[in-house]
Amino acid sequence: MAVTQESVFIKLGDHQTLHLRRIANQQPSGPVVLLIHGAVENGKIFYTHSNKGLAPFLAEQGYCCYVADLRGRGESKPAICKQARYGQTEAIVEDIPAFIEKIEQLESKKPDFLVAHSWGGVLLNSVFARFPELINDVKACAYFGSKRSLFNNHPKKLFQANLIWYFMAPILAKKHGYLPAKRLKWGSDDETQKSHYQSMQWAKQNPWVDSDDGFDYAKTLATLTLPPTLHIAAVKDKALAQPIDIQKFIDESGTGVQKMQIYGRRFGHKVDYDHINMLTHPQARQEQFMDVLNWFEATRAN
Repeated sequence: MAVTQESVFIKLGDHQTLHLRRIANQQPSGPVVLLIHGAVENGKIFYTHSNKGLAPFLAEQGYCCYVADLRGRGESKPAICKQARYGQTEAIVEDIPAFIEKIEQLESKKPDFLVAHSWGGVLLNSVFARFPELINDVKACAYFGSKRSLFNNHPKKLFQANLIWYFMAPILAKKHGYLPAKRLKWGSDDETQKSHYQSMQWAKQNPWVDSDDGFDYAKTLATLTLPPTLHIAAVKDKALAQPIDIQKFIDESGTGVQKMQIYGRRFGHKVDYDHINMLTHPQARQEQFMDVLNWFEATRAN
């Protein structure tokens, strides 16, 4: 059955509109999935309008997918500019809860599964810490290249994180009033100055504490059992999410089943994946996408 797409918009206060892309076949019979992108990105990491990507793949299997554009990114309006004062705290306590509430209105239930890429996994686990009542609604999660703090010392990490993200990006964000990452070809979308500052602090080996109100995410998560989570790592992801970085994220994300799987030729796969093409390479349909589907199906069977 053909996969169709439509946009859903959420009015958030007087000045912000959030965007969800609903991707499903014409009569979806399976569970509902919410997909959250990472920093300097938008929801297009999960789909194209010609139905390529993870969300259309899951929709082909009968899942009903909702791909989010966090505030100011993608088709959420207005786009990030120097007047934008929001950051990742707002994404955690306002944007993602609003996405979940809208999905519940449309589908008569909260999302059954959560998917994230990169920093999106940090945001989702932060949401679990703030709103632990959501944990029982989620059957499982799948995180692609998600880490919080960087522990690896690969030369690419020293360049991309230490030089660009920690040194150059704050200077440019202060100059422009926001980080023009898309113009600089550092990513698919821009970041607010506050969002960059907050994510930069957490990417360093600093406490997992909110800079707005001092909420201690790590302390809270240590008391919680999160949904079963499949963590996907890529052999060519040298800078942003090496296995050591992902494992540290797993260790501080409470108890519960968390499995890491690394994708590359030496692990029996056909492609040496990196931080982006783990979601965009055509071969991913037969490898990590199938593994995510099987991960979700296994939890449905229990």
